[in-house]
Amino acid sequence: MDEKEKKAIRDDFAEAVNMAPAAIERFLDTDDSKRVGQKDGGGESVGHASGRRIVAIKRKKQADLTDDDYAHMKKVVGYVRRHAAQGGPKDDPEHSDWRYSLMNWGHDPLKD
Repeated sequence: MDEKEKKAIRDDFAEAVNMAPAAIERFLDTDDSKRVGQKDGGGESVGHASGRRIVAIKRKKQADLTDDDYAHMKKVVGYVRRHAAQGGPKDDPEHSDWRYSLMNWGHDPLKD
């Protein structure tokens, strides 16, 4: 992966993840965060685990990002774009599983 591709991934990630690490951590501690998302046999959802990884990535220095970090950043961007494009419920998007799921991935759709 060359520097141009890495920069594009970082830029897309910065656009997709619109929550600060501390805000993501606070949300991950809530019951709503732990309740939503796809659970692959374990207790923690894929999105919840991703949220913890996003916090770690956002706290790293750019020079310390690994190829695995970049791969996860691409995954986050893809998820946020797909899920946000679906749109939330019209009646109460603020308290919806749609929003909570996106917030596990570091994106608050009401912040846009």
